[in-house]
Amino acid sequence: MRRDFHRYLPGLALVAALALGAAVPTAAPPSPPTPPGIVPVAAQAACVTDPATPKRQFRGMWIASVANIDWPSRTGLTPAAQQAEYRGWLDLAKQRRMNAVVVQIRPAADAFWPSTYEPWSQWLTGTQGGNPGYDPLAFMVAEAHARNLEFHAWFNPYRVANHTDLSKLAASHPARTNPGWAVAYGGHLYYNPGIPAVRAFVQNAMMDAVNRYDIDAVHWDDYFYPYPVSGVAFPDQATYAQYGAGFSTIADWRRNNVNLLVQEMHNRIQAVKPWVKLGVSPFGIWRNAGTDPLGSRTTGLQAYDAIYADTRRWVKQGWIDYIAPQIYWQIGHPSADYAELVRWWSETVTGTNVQLLVGQATYRAGASGQDAAWQDPAELTDHLTLNRTYPRILGDIHFSAKDVRADRIGAVSRVTTDHYRRPALAPAGAGGAAPAAPNLTSAVRGTGGVTLNWQRGGTGSTAEYAVYRLPGDGSVDPCDLADARNLLGTVRASGGTGTFTDATAAAGSTYRYLVTALDRLHHESPASNARTVTGTGGTFSVIVDNATAGGFTAATTWGTSSYLTTRYGANYRFAEPQAVSDPAWFSATLPAAGSYRVEVWYPADSGYNSATPHLVATANGTVTTKVDQRTGGGQWRELGTYDFAAGTRQVVGVSRWTSTSGYVVADAIRITRL
Repeated sequence: MRRDFHRYLPGLALVAALALGAAVPTAAPPSPPTPPGIVPVAAQAACVTDPATPKRQFRGMWIASVANIDWPSRTGLTPAAQQAEYRGWLDLAKQRRMNAVVVQIRPAADAFWPSTYEPWSQWLTGTQGGNPGYDPLAFMVAEAHARNLEFHAWFNPYRVANHTDLSKLAASHPARTNPGWAVAYGGHLYYNPGIPAVRAFVQNAMMDAVNRYDIDAVHWDDYFYPYPVSGVAFPDQATYAQYGAGFSTIADWRRNNVNLLVQEMHNRIQAVKPWVKLGVSPFGIWRNAGTDPLGSRTTGLQAYDAIYADTRRWVKQGWIDYIAPQIYWQIGHPSADYAELVRWWSETVTGTNVQLLVGQATYRAGASGQDAAWQDPAELTDHLTLNRTYPRILGDIHFSAKDVRADRIGAVSRVTTDHYRRPALAPAGAGGAAPAAPNLTSAVRGTGGVTLNWQRGGTGSTAEYAVYRLPGDGSVDPCDLADARNLLGTVRASGGTGTFTDATAAAGSTYRYLVTALDRLHHESPASNARTVTGTGGTFSVIVDNATAGGFTAATTWGTSSYLTTRYGANYRFAEPQAVSDPAWFSATLPAAGSYRVEVWYPADSGYNSATPHLVATANGTVTTKVDQRTGGGQWRELGTYDFAAGTRQVVGVSRWTSTSGYVVADAIRITRL
């Protein structure tokens, strides 16, 4: 995976010098949350859900093995040490609520499994051909699936070595036994993509892993023909003379060689394991609009012309299952604007079955030497916010694992907080069919939480289960299962039964649990029967402070103060009254439908507002109650008793819309079930 794409922006001889011909339109912001009080209809397509927590979203992390970038951290580790490191990467992925890892298992015409075609990778033991003492690929797949992470096997088709000396390769290496297959270029060795026998061989080497291991996808990065070295031609003119009949230019012939590799590999995978996807993560620019009117409004290196990757054609022909362009530039980059490229790729996949993911330059966030934009903790999270305005973008892959772990300037934590708050199911692929619903046989509260047990449905192929928890009792609205806030987690299927323990269940709360089944391509079954677990801790009551994580939202027009000691907690929020709809909202999760007492806390002051509007979003509509915040502060003040539906929502808002003078204050609320 290239970490230095900025080197290929304007300045190279092959890069077009034409500047962007038109301003890139600014993407519209995501739609605001639905106001409280709206009751969703039964059809899931019309369900009201939280746009910041999509239920379907690919969340991946690259784990690079070449040069020991991520794993193993160095050569020569014992098998136990290698395995412990790998488990740590998977635990990191789960901690960040990801659902896939993309692991490099053939970095340079070598293997992380006992291949019948190529030698063991040098990045395991330090010596190419050295047996690591176990089967890393079998171990890696099993550990990923135990955590229900998809395992995307990352292969590099043509790279042989980062030197040009064939004698340094293992004696059994195919490039040594077939020296005519390899070419030296730019200080590296490559298989020659123009030789048909090479194309067949590299496919066979990769298909060995597809056939023998339970991988979920074959993944290629951006290396096809090598990136150009200024003033040096790739030495395949003799190969073109031998095999290039019917092509008027060597460039067209080279593109066809790569096209054949993509098309043939996809067909071979589909023939043996149609659930295994073929995904490619190419350089982010296909062609510039200054060169081709079908291209993007950019002025960087063009994959079509420089490395002979006709990525647009692969999408339009359906030769791949997903594409994850490496859009490794910031929003507003003068030559390769992230906003322009996500627009272009989104339009490119429209009308196809190819899924669009985005390769994110997580390695740049907070790193020294990067552009100023990458020193802003919001840059990376803003990418994902922009993505949500394009429905065809189904997720992201972060390069690479060590940068996810480093979390420089808190950029990864921001992404997790803003976009990965809840678990997510992977997007459903083309083909396949949802299995039958499972049967939830029990839900039992114990000291460790609520333990669920279920039986597999009678028909279909089940690969995993999704577990849902709904607050309260009563009937289940289908919209509840469309809302990611109700998704507890996923479990890999094994045998005819399944189990899951909800360790986060509150002792005093009543819940309904349901389970669905999914096939290998993530098509989801209808829900199982529901099981209700009642609360055991007495009356439900919750306090939401203005500092409660996820429980309070207010615009920047609301200030923060800790001046008055009669406040609740460390501080409170205040704003000038104005005839605008700008409420500060307190949100809460209510365990069941019913009557609740609502109370507010504020620090009183004679200069505060005498008629502060409080909006109570009840099950029957919004009720406005005015509070005199000049007196009665420093204690709980009852607003009244109201009926609420079960679920997580905005419950009480403090509005600025009042004709009386003095600050309006939002500090804390308490809700108690009666």
